[in-house]
Amino acid sequence: MQSAPTAERPWLVGDIGGTNARFGLVQAAGGRPVRVGKVPSALHDGLASAARAYLDGIEEPVRPSAACVAVAGPVVRDRIRLTNVGWDFSVEQTRTGMGLDHLEVVNDFAALAQSLPVLGEDDLLPLGGPATDPSEPMAVLGPGTGLGVAGLVPLPGGGWLPLPGEGGHVDAPAVEDIEAEVVRVITAERGRVSAEALLSGPGLPRLYQALAQVRGQSARKLSPREITAAGVHPEGAEPLCRETLEVFAALLGGFAGNAALTLGATGGVFLGGGVLPRIPEVLRNGRFRLRFEAKGRMTDYLKNIATVLITAENPALLGAAARLDHRLERP
Repeated sequence: MQSAPTAERPWLVGDIGGTNARFGLVQAAGGRPVRVGKVPSALHDGLASAARAYLDGIEEPVRPSAACVAVAGPVVRDRIRLTNVGWDFSVEQTRTGMGLDHLEVVNDFAALAQSLPVLGEDDLLPLGGPATDPSEPMAVLGPGTGLGVAGLVPLPGGGWLPLPGEGGHVDAPAVEDIEAEVVRVITAERGRVSAEALLSGPGLPRLYQALAQVRGQSARKLSPREITAAGVHPEGAEPLCRETLEVFAALLGGFAGNAALTLGATGGVFLGGGVLPRIPEVLRNGRFRLRFEAKGRMTDYLKNIATVLITAENPALLGAAARLDHRLERP
């Protein structure tokens, strides 16, 4: 079995989202994905169909020898069911159908975690604390369609162990009075409020509407992108949208601090997902870092942990490539 990728037999890496399936090719061991492209997820009934559509769009025909694909949700055994895409497929049947020697399907935040050691300074925006330390355990989390969380632990003999989980479904980290009021409003509407119910793309409008009710203000029906745009507008942000982003950042800081304590992430806490790259100044100038550190007796511990925003494009593809690079024997 060929292990190392080549231009003719590259590795295929993918990141499957509810809207798009992104793919890239790794043509050399240790290399970054190239020819990155995307196909609409809804136009395909599974991984094989989407991957073939991507490969058909490449000028020179290639035949991947191995693949690693990240998906949003838990990965258990051979059967993969993705509710946000509507896909249901067998990993082994897909591997043989695509003519691959090796295929892995992993949780998207496990893939994102494995990208952390290969990210450079140009891929990160510091949000407070010291420099990151890849020799120590790290955590990655981020709001997108949901709220993903994972850890990455260095192994004594070299390499890394990703720790995927479902940490976004813990209870909402409300501490301040306004946050408790927001949770009370949303609880009355839908029952239990998880962290993901607030700290996600769909959570932004939910938070915006609840804040308006607490403040006794009228609220428009706005999308997550409209809320972020109005909240960071350079010519004067809309006050309720701005407050929504500030409360969002404070809640995220508290949640990130909880993750750092739980995982012992002294190497750093990395923020990803689709929402945060649109609000970097809110994270840098707002209450994110204050709430990250505000853990009573553990404040000094958290002051010594870096928080950074991942700005690299398609970091899950980087993580999938890194996973293959460590899994498959180099020549």
